[in-house]
Amino acid sequence: MQRIKSVHGIDIYKEETIKMSVQVENLEKNMAKLTIEVPAEELEKAIESVYQKQKKQISVPGFRKGKVPRAMIEKMYGAGVFYEDAANTLMQQNYPSAVDESGIDIVSRPTVDVVQIEKGKPFIFTAEVAVKPEVTLGKYMGVTVTKIDTAVTDEEVDAALEQERNNNARTVTVTDRPVAEGDTAVIDFEGFVDGVAFEGGKGENHPLEIGSHTFIDTFEEQLVGKNAGDEVEVNVTFPEQYQAADLAGKPATFKVKINEIKAKELPELDDEFAQDVSEFDTLAEYKESLKKNLEEKKENEAKRTKEDEAVQKIIDKSKMDLPEAMIDTQCETMVEEFAQRIAQSGLSMDQYLQFSGLTIDGLKDQVRPEAISRIQGSLVLEQIAKEENIEVTDEDVNAEIEKMAANYGMEADKLKEYMGDAEKDSMKKELAITKAVDLVMANVKERAKAKSKKEKEAEAAAEA
Repeated sequence: MQRIKSVHGIDIYKEETIKMSVQVENLEKNMAKLTIEVPAEELEKAIESVYQKQKKQISVPGFRKGKVPRAMIEKMYGAGVFYEDAANTLMQQNYPSAVDESGIDIVSRPTVDVVQIEKGKPFIFTAEVAVKPEVTLGKYMGVTVTKIDTAVTDEEVDAALEQERNNNARTVTVTDRPVAEGDTAVIDFEGFVDGVAFEGGKGENHPLEIGSHTFIDTFEEQLVGKNAGDEVEVNVTFPEQYQAADLAGKPATFKVKINEIKAKELPELDDEFAQDVSEFDTLAEYKESLKKNLEEKKENEAKRTKEDEAVQKIIDKSKMDLPEAMIDTQCETMVEEFAQRIAQSGLSMDQYLQFSGLTIDGLKDQVRPEAISRIQGSLVLEQIAKEENIEVTDEDVNAEIEKMAANYGMEADKLKEYMGDAEKDSMKKELAITKAVDLVMANVKERAKAKSKKEKEAEAAAEA
């Protein structure tokens, strides 16, 4: 079986309109199989195109590079020497059209299989896909959600102020003490298993924040109390489920040299600090601003929390059968999003997996519950939008584009030029979901959060 990306995840190109045909077979558990047939002449064109692209790299005695006849190459290397690349080209060209022609709502990346590829015969391949499941809604109007207190305490303001101090701290080199929790140790390291260095276990001048738990097992803790210039042996054990099977469950020794110790130096909390980090002249004014920002943040968080609670209650009362392929696709998307986020901090996915002891499959397992929740939430809200006849107008789309343009610092007209029909359709879908959420939340009922046993006991003691 060969996997290709979904329609929205691959670069799609069409050289010309191709007369292909598609048959749809409905499978169990909201799966479908598309059987796509491409005329033999199109297969021949694709093979010839591959030959033209590759012939310059093929050497045959008696011929100059780029001058070897196709028939000669096929005789030497087999008739199917160009089949794989030709098949990939035809699948990329024809799958999107097959999706459109099928008329089904596909919600997963396809698993493709070549059924027939032979000169003079049609090219046939299948694509097994997940189909958007039907949703039977339960109660969605008048859902009860928990009332959330959004008041901001003095302690929360002080904590925000302390965070701002840390954000504006200077990094200084420490020479008069050993490594402590919260320091950044700049280290050289090399890992060994059974006395042999292993791939990916070496680094130089790597800044490691002690307490960040970015390295495996107890690695960071073993550096605490050591001084700059020290050479340390750090002993750890790889997890049983480690991504590299040859290292899983094995003890390892890292030879570590501490090149430098860096620590944060916090600024004084005074009016000068307020002037440095804000537009305010006094610390009191700055603290008041922090309080207002915290109030806004808590209100936004409370809004999202109540929305999540309402949607989850709707999900619990609704019925839908999610195909596994749909869940797998969402998990893959979320892992890709995670990889992009950590890349912004300078850490590759391979490095993250190395030091966390996780595997890609392990990451997918971790995000699976959230993936299911995301899918279920989108499906019930789409169904609400459908049943309530929620419409997204061109004005709605234009307003959203204006907002996006402002965020990107672009002209709205320029952004529109970059957006294709697929992007606009996706935007309409998201706006319909937003309107469905607004409708649900406009009709919720709020109830006070039930007091815990500890809270009740504290109140009783205070009244006594």
